[in-house]
Amino acid sequence: MIKIICAGKIKEEYLNALINDYAKRINKYHKLSIIEVKDNDNYNIETDNILKAINEKDYNIALCIDGKEYDSLSFATHLNDLFNHHSNISFIIGGSLGLDEKIINLCAEKISFSSMTFPHGLFRGILLEQIYRSFKINNNERYHK
Repeated sequence: MIKIICAGKIKEEYLNALINDYAKRINKYHKLSIIEVKDNDNYNIETDNILKAINEKDYNIALCIDGKEYDSLSFATHLNDLFNHHSNISFIIGGSLGLDEKIINLCAEKISFSSMTFPHGLFRGILLEQIYRSFKINNNERYHK
């Protein structure tokens, strides 16, 4: 199973449509669960909410600006390798203040999609698109470039 653990709900309908579209596409290949924890202006409370959603037995990936960057092909290869060794992979997206070290320390790795900052809803869509693209690549299926 793929889990996306993230702080807050998406309020914008166009972003929900994007996220739901890619979630539906991914579910044709692999079970996907998006776990939205309550965001909070108090960093410690938000951290605790995310920590409660993390299963330490999963392969946990922190999405951080200082993580390793992949291109789409290498991300697809990496994801395929992870599925060969782990049944559950969790991607963790922090709130507006980022991820606390307690969360990062529970993760096997950190991945960055860019040194730029994105709105959370948009980034969630970007992450899901890249996961979907990975399945298309790994299954040798056509997908736009």
